[in-house]
Amino acid sequence: MADEQTISVAKALFVRLMAQHGKGNEVESFLRDGLAAVMEEPGTTTWYAVRFGDLDFAIFDTFPSDQGRAAHLAGKVGSALVARTPELLEGTPRIEHADVLAYKLPGDSGQVRD
Repeated sequence: MADEQTISVAKALFVRLMAQHGKGNEVESFLRDGLAAVMEEPGTTTWYAVRFGDLDFAIFDTFPSDQGRAAHLAGKVGSALVARTPELLEGTPRIEHADVLAYKLPGDSGQVRD
């Protein structure tokens, strides 16, 4: 079981989003609505949409592989984000790719990646 979990979280994305003035609630709704599309992605292990303030948002998600991460970026949420950026966001989303070093999932005692 530990080997299966170890490979389930290897890659991540951190996407910082800044809403246009007066568009914070629309960005929040967009992110909340994105969950349904992400639920259809077998290559996405975890997905979080968070709000830090009136206009400041982020998405953090994890994947078992580079392929899962690439599929997510090319999927429904990624495509919708690109399409709606001019309408909702200040500038372009800042997308950072990362390797996961350690993690804990529900029902798991935690994993440190080699």
